[in-house]
Amino acid sequence: MKVKLIAAAALAAFAGTAYAQSSVTLYGALDSGLLYQSTGAALAAAPFVPNPKVNGNAGHVVQLKDGGIYSSIFGMKGSEDLGGGYAANFKLQGAFNSSNGQSGKSSTPTGSSVFTQVTTVGVSGPFGKIDFGRQFAPMAYAMAETDVRNAQYFGSVLTAWLTMNTVSGWTGSNTNAQIGALYDDNAIVYNSPSFYGFSTALEYAPGGVAGHFQGGTRESAVLKYSGFGLNADAVYYNGHDANPYSYAAANAGLANGTPATGLNNNRFVYFGAKYTWHGLSVSGSFSNGRNPAAPNGDPVARNFTPSGDIDMWTGGIGYRFSPALNFTSGIYYLKDNKHNQNQSTAYAIGGDYSISKRTLVYAQAGYVSNRGQMNQELIYGTPVAPGRNTTAVSIGMRHTF
Repeated sequence: MKVKLIAAAALAAFAGTAYAQSSVTLYGALDSGLLYQSTGAALAAAPFVPNPKVNGNAGHVVQLKDGGIYSSIFGMKGSEDLGGGYAANFKLQGAFNSSNGQSGKSSTPTGSSVFTQVTTVGVSGPFGKIDFGRQFAPMAYAMAETDVRNAQYFGSVLTAWLTMNTVSGWTGSNTNAQIGALYDDNAIVYNSPSFYGFSTALEYAPGGVAGHFQGGTRESAVLKYSGFGLNADAVYYNGHDANPYSYAAANAGLANGTPATGLNNNRFVYFGAKYTWHGLSVSGSFSNGRNPAAPNGDPVARNFTPSGDIDMWTGGIGYRFSPALNFTSGIYYLKDNKHNQNQSTAYAIGGDYSISKRTLVYAQAGYVSNRGQMNQELIYGTPVAPGRNTTAVSIGMRHTF
């Protein structure tokens, strides 16, 4: 009898635990296709010195490419009901290359990590939601919500924004951006509930640098409106010690970075809107990214590279012919405010068709005109040489599970 009571108590305890953990979900996506690009380059960043052997046109590219729409990912997420409308949440998500199985980029050039995109724990409730850990910066969601092409990996506001970073010295070898951020480490992000369509997202990321209160810190704010078919977002992002792993170090194969100084050198503002009426969507945005600490650019490189004060204008139009069939197009223009010869315009068009609830096929094409030292790329992770015009075509499949 005693054994039966102990077994019943253990079963009840297990059942209580299972009930408290409301849900745990494993999920992911595989995205792979063929890519043709008419030019290519070994390095993402515009050169600090004119070195065509290192940074020049390496010729056309034909490859099996991960991430025609978005990167392949694997993750898990869970939520525990705390009662009274409150819940404890966690999310772990990592990107990987479906063509070779390698994990996505971490925050340091030589670092390794499993969950390269999101590692958060937090609480949600009537007050909104707050998350702690590495996560997408709120500005990333704002750009996706106000771009007809949804900040995809091919020809979108995302690839245009990445160009703002590469021409400002970002190497592409890590996720520490020069201007704004796609991901932020050590981030505390609060998302408010919606009030008559208005909501806000606030971020603060302490740097954790000894002796520097502002060393490596990030702060940002997003004001959103969503209603009556309209999505409108305003973004302010400010950071200290942007991309401490320098282009020069990466080019020389070195892992060492630049010591934190607390310098305010990473600022991005963005205003964008997208309106959808029936199946028709139109979008437009303006943004500026710059280094407030060096308004005239890097003193060593200013004769060769853009100034780091870049404007971006975007526009897009799309039409969903049916729940399964969607077409989008966009134009993305970049201009260096200090050196007028550095300009770039990208044109992209694409369509996707859902052959099932979880699987879609896609085809995309684009052309970019780069002038001066601009090196706008059409697909994330496939850089082009500065000043080179480029054509790209991509076909592929994305499956989610």
